[in-house]
Amino acid sequence: MSDWPDGWTDEQGKRKRYGRGSADARPEGARVMPQVPPGRAQRPPRQRTPYGENDRYAAPPPQQSYDSGYSDGQIYRGSGGHQAPPPSDPGGPPPARGPRPRPRWGRIIGFATLGLVLVLLVTGVSTYFWADGKLRREVDLSALENRPEAGEGTNYLIVGSDSREGLSSEEQQELHTGNAAGKRTDTMMLLHVGSNGNTMVSLPRDSWVTIPEFTGSESGNRIPEQQRKLNAAYSIEGPWLLARTIEHNLDIRIDHYVEIGFGGFASVVDALGGVEMCFDEPIQDENSGADFAAGCQQLDGREALAFNRQRYQEAEGDLGRTQNQQEFLSTLANQAASPSTILNPFRLYPVLGASLDALIVDEDMSLWDLRSMFWAMRGAERMNIPVADPGYATSEGSAVLWDMEQATLLMDQLRNDETVTVGVEE
Repeated sequence: MSDWPDGWTDEQGKRKRYGRGSADARPEGARVMPQVPPGRAQRPPRQRTPYGENDRYAAPPPQQSYDSGYSDGQIYRGSGGHQAPPPSDPGGPPPARGPRPRPRWGRIIGFATLGLVLVLLVTGVSTYFWADGKLRREVDLSALENRPEAGEGTNYLIVGSDSREGLSSEEQQELHTGNAAGKRTDTMMLLHVGSNGNTMVSLPRDSWVTIPEFTGSESGNRIPEQQRKLNAAYSIEGPWLLARTIEHNLDIRIDHYVEIGFGGFASVVDALGGVEMCFDEPIQDENSGADFAAGCQQLDGREALAFNRQRYQEAEGDLGRTQNQQEFLSTLANQAASPSTILNPFRLYPVLGASLDALIVDEDMSLWDLRSMFWAMRGAERMNIPVADPGYATSEGSAVLWDMEQATLLMDQLRNDETVTVGVEE
């Protein structure tokens, strides 16, 4: 009788079997159990919040621990091996949100400042190119002949002409400009800008001077030397012969030329909102249209032009007129450079536009040169060219004869950029 179950043979029984189902009396040996790494522990299924509730505030599922047999008692979550927080009550209130971060004001202010700087930079560059493109550079001073040597500092020739360019017949009548043909000079000033102070010297238009030989820049005609009033040089051959005549008679080099006409002058004053002037006594002149009471008053463009052109009210005639012009230009420059104008773009840009449209300058004039001239006019020492005889009789009527000894000394001081003493009252 076989001891094996049904179907088993002796051959099969030769293999020892142990453990469960074994008939061998020997005990079963220890078996090696496979280890399961913590990271591969099977996670419990994630609990979903009821439909309609925000998953953000859902309570986390309860955590389960797994002891691999080698654990030191720590509880693991997932594969990171970090200690899990204690489970919270799924039905409890949502966790409290942390405090909102404080705004970084330093960074905000820094970005705002950078943005402002960029805006100002773009505006400044755009304004520069806009203004530079409006300058009318029409006078070539290099065409002048036999020019004096350049001295120290910078010399500007400022000319106010009776040009009626752009004015209708009604505007000419309103401004009392008359309707004479051609152009003449009503104002001529030599402005020296230097390190020892700025000096503005008026040259009366009736000054008796020598007009030198000159080849016309526009006509090509050869102009003979002649004795005439100073404003005749401009009438004959424009800015070129006028500048050549001043350089010839005063032996001083003119570095820049600036001209403004009647209409442009009035437009600049109106764009500025008027210029305040104070008069010690009433002023009336039918020829220029001046009619002002004594005291301080705001002059618009038409009134400012009438004041600067009037000369019949003054006992000194043309010399008194040049003093009025210097005082007005200085007041105009101070008001235009005031913070109420510079810091207000609604006033600054109209003033800039009117000024640039009204000016005719030399080809080498830059915006910085123009700004330097304008700034120097504000506090410059003002005087007339030294005069020997204000009523000198000539073939053209009464003229102004210069005191050439004093005039030469004055020009030497300007040329060498020295402190001016000639004509300065102690």
